[in-house]
Amino acid sequence: MTFRRLTPMLRTPDLPGTLAFYRDVLGFDIASGALEHGWLALHRDSAELMLSGLNDHEGDTAPGFTGSLYLEVADVDALWDTVRDRARICYTPETFAYGMREFAVYDNNGYLLQFGTPVADDT
Repeated sequence: MTFRRLTPMLRTPDLPGTLAFYRDVLGFDIASGALEHGWLALHRDSAELMLSGLNDHEGDTAPGFTGSLYLEVADVDALWDTVRDRARICYTPETFAYGMREFAVYDNNGYLLQFGTPVADDT
C-alpha cells in the first residue's frame, strides 16, 4: 500500500475569516470546495491544506490541535517580510543548530504555523 499525500484539515468556527487569512496573508488559492459547502481545499505551490467548519459529528466547539504545521519554503526571510505585520507572532526568524532558519506565527484560530528554509552548510 502506498501513501500518496497527507493534507491537513483544520476546523474553524470562522470559515470566511480563515479563508481570508490563508488567502490574503499567506497567498493560498482555492483548489476546490466552497464557503457555502462548509469546506475548502487550498493550495500554494506544492503545499495543500483543507479547511472546514466545526464538525457536529465530533462535537467541536472550538478549534483544537496540539501540534503545529511545518511548511518548508524557498526563502523564509522573504515570507517573514510579507507576514510579520499581518499575523500574531510566536517567534521571529532564527537559525537553529539543526540546519533550518525558521519563524512561526498563529493563524486567526490559534493554529501554530512554522516556516523554515534549510541553511547552507558552509563547512
